[in-house]
Amino acid sequence: MVSIREKMAYGLGDTASNIVFQTVMLFLTFFYTDIFGISPAFVGTMFLLVRCLDAITDPLMGAFADRTQSKYGKFRPYLLWFALPFGVISVLAFTTPDFSDTGKMIYAFVTYTLLMMVYTAINIPYCALGAALTADPKERVSIQSYRFVFAFIGGVLVSACTLPLVAYFGQGDNAKGYQLTILAMSTLGVLMFLLCFYGTKERVIPPKEHTGTYLQNFKILWLNDQWRVLALATLCLMSGFVLRTTLAIYYIKYYLLKPDSISLIITLGMVGSIIGCLMAQPLAKRFSKIKLYIVIQLLAGALCVASYLVADTNVALAIALYVLWNAVFNTGTPLLWAKMADTVDYGQWRTGIRTTGMVYSSIVFFIKLGVAVGGASAGWLLAGMGYQAGAVQTETTRAGLLLAFSLYPAIGSVIVAVVMRWYVLTNEKIGQISQELKQA
Repeated sequence: MVSIREKMAYGLGDTASNIVFQTVMLFLTFFYTDIFGISPAFVGTMFLLVRCLDAITDPLMGAFADRTQSKYGKFRPYLLWFALPFGVISVLAFTTPDFSDTGKMIYAFVTYTLLMMVYTAINIPYCALGAALTADPKERVSIQSYRFVFAFIGGVLVSACTLPLVAYFGQGDNAKGYQLTILAMSTLGVLMFLLCFYGTKERVIPPKEHTGTYLQNFKILWLNDQWRVLALATLCLMSGFVLRTTLAIYYIKYYLLKPDSISLIITLGMVGSIIGCLMAQPLAKRFSKIKLYIVIQLLAGALCVASYLVADTNVALAIALYVLWNAVFNTGTPLLWAKMADTVDYGQWRTGIRTTGMVYSSIVFFIKLGVAVGGASAGWLLAGMGYQAGAVQTETTRAGLLLAFSLYPAIGSVIVAVVMRWYVLTNEKIGQISQELKQA
């Protein structure tokens, strides 16, 4: 059994990660377009191009982590080594030097690339650490539930505090306000990563070291058909989720015409996410995790469609649907990450080689690819619908915002529900695999 104290310490790592991850999803596109003055089309393209680099760095990071040997374990050391660089580069990404338009684009591209690289270096080992804390499938769901409750506490911190802190620190200078706000949040994030490092312990030790080439590692990974299912599901899931999350600010400001309520509504959404994460474990005890996850995605898609039918004058209903969507969608989040740990066991059972870092790094790559696709789609859609930063939007633009915020993300959830029909690692199957691995 993993103690509650250790689960909380592990969760703090994702609070730290989400201080940046949620800021990127919620505010970075808006920061680039409305504060730094970069065109939304360039922002969308930049998000997608940086993911090409992740195709190399993410699997390499997983391979490095699998080969790491230290007195602290395989995955924990990276929390110690990269906490400070993570904080520093986060601040640089939200700094606005007085460059030309071309200089601004170059600066944004370089700092965003560095941010994603250091995020890879600390987040992939952090994610893999969850599978090393215990081999018990039920405990894994519990650990991930704690993790994502703490993750969305980070999200609440970002959504509730960012804009008020920007106003407080900036005193009318939003560029300065964003920089100092991220400085304060990043400092807190560094401390949380260190608490996660000192408060956790790796217990699941790989029985066999594999030091083959990168190509051999990938071939072993490809034999894991359940990993392939999760990779595809994750890509579709995050594409729709990030598209909706990125456009939430624009939807509230320009469709609902409630710019002063952005922080409140986004924060309520984060509270809904926390409630969803808390519901995951009790529901997983009562129902099949696979069937439950499929139902969750179908419900999330239905709530997105319902948002399309809500008039801009019915603000209370629009907010209620947004909060409910966050709760339903994120009930599935701990279940998904528990499935990743199960997939690691399945891969070892099939091949005799445990590639924890490779599994998590590749899934994280598809998460970030989904983030890029969702963020790029948001930028391209904003440009295509004629969005003008800070201006009164036309009715055509407002109609486009509604469509992109509601119906397009619903498609992603439906695709995920279909893809997960191919996932076969039930609790009973994982129990059988765990017993056979212990006897091997």
